[in-house]
Amino acid sequence: QVQLVESGGGLVQPGGSLRLSCTASESILSIGVMAWYRQAPGKPRELVAGHYSGGTTKYGDSVNGRFTISRDRYKNTLNLQMNSLKPEDTAVYYCKAVMPWGDSWGQGTQVTVSS
Repeated sequence: QVQLVESGGGLVQPGGSLRLSCTASESILSIGVMAWYRQAPGKPRELVAGHYSGGTTKYGDSVNGRFTISRDRYKNTLNLQMNSLKPEDTAVYYCKAVMPWGDSWGQGTQVTVSS
């Protein structure tokens, strides 16, 4: 099963930017769907952005226009560029790969937006 490791989280002021990366333990060429989710304290996990085979992308309403998801097949990474961050973006961000035999999740990386 593919292993996923997120990185790039941290503390940022409102209006700032962060770039998250999710590194896979094997080639992501054959993974049809990869996505970023987030979970804030006391709230359910929600889809932030998805990247589908062929390059199609999908964004949650709250991040559309501010976040950009991309996949680097040569580095086996899934990236999330987050701009114009707001306090309500504070959450643990998780990477997910949808595989035929089951989903793989990373351990998460904390993003805190605060002044």
